[in-house]
Amino acid sequence: MAFERVVLIVLDGCGAGPAPDAAEYGDSGENEGDTLRNTWEAVGGFDTPLLAELGFLSAARVPIEQRNLPKPAATYARLKPLSKGKDSVTGHWEMMGIVLNRPFPTYPQGFPPEVIEPFEAAIGRKVLGNRPASGTVIIQELGEEHMRSGRPILYTSADSVFQLACHEEVVPVETLYEWCRIARELLVEPHNVARVIARPFVGDPNRGFTRTDRRKDFPLSPPHNLVDEISELIGPVHGIGVVPEIFAGRGFLERPRTQNNEEHERALLEALTRGDRFLFANFEDFDMRYGHRNDPEGFAAALERFDRTLAKVLGRLRPEDLLLLTADHGNDPTTPSTDHSREYAPFSAFSPGSPARGDLGEVEGFSFVGVTAGRALGLDRKEELF
Repeated sequence: MAFERVVLIVLDGCGAGPAPDAAEYGDSGENEGDTLRNTWEAVGGFDTPLLAELGFLSAARVPIEQRNLPKPAATYARLKPLSKGKDSVTGHWEMMGIVLNRPFPTYPQGFPPEVIEPFEAAIGRKVLGNRPASGTVIIQELGEEHMRSGRPILYTSADSVFQLACHEEVVPVETLYEWCRIARELLVEPHNVARVIARPFVGDPNRGFTRTDRRKDFPLSPPHNLVDEISELIGPVHGIGVVPEIFAGRGFLERPRTQNNEEHERALLEALTRGDRFLFANFEDFDMRYGHRNDPEGFAAALERFDRTLAKVLGRLRPEDLLLLTADHGNDPTTPSTDHSREYAPFSAFSPGSPARGDLGEVEGFSFVGVTAGRALGLDRKEELF
């Protein structure tokens, strides 16, 4: 069935239970990396009637009957990841039909000399750090030295990222962005990290340092994918949050980058008043603010806030619109790890003008999301849909 408009929202980090190969990614134990269900159990449930009614929670095996939440009245499923990896780029790329046979490289010991030396030569100064770290922690540890020396703080994580942090009054943000562009050009195979990320911050050693909302991502350019096909068919996609950057901007409208769920909500509601036919948004606070900081209470509160956002979105849908909800990976705030977890993704589809199909069970591959969106917008694809 063709639709006039598709709204795809990714709830970043909201995994639906450990994938069969989770142990290969360092996630072990029956309940290790079961984001939505473990968060529910940790806080005693959360008040998200719309996420329940759309089947998003049931897809993650959350026991909604404990809080008398509405039964699902939409089409929903649990999607099994096929790509190698458990990061945002891998998850979003797989949604759009790119299945990676090997994961992006990671650097648990920091970046080797063959990466660091040409980068330092190109920017004309040495780096600080060069180790896996929490971004909020490492700027407290090295911020004063950075302000004194002007040397950028380099860190990575369990994900495939090269993150560069600089104080906005020491290194102008545009200079930081240029250094990240240099790093992106240097980071080719076998060091083709998924994302180079600029992390500006402010503050001082006495009051502490705080990251600002001027983050910018510099990902690898993806292979041809469903975003390309959809944009070729209907025109540029309206991306919100990090999504356009994940796809190197290709196929997307040029719009200001939004940095948190509140800004994403405003951008999405404004986009729903326009004529764009494919809206592709990422709401990352669940992952960025709460999953990485082991904060199940904050995670649950963010889900409740998003449920209120969802009410506004549903109120603006037309009968010929299709709403899709999913996730890109897990980030369980109840486990000792602060890293992403290898999980299934919940999937929900709802249209005011079309009947629901209920529980589709387990579906192979996140690409079911992109294929569903593409077929809904008129792409001629062979894959069967619900």
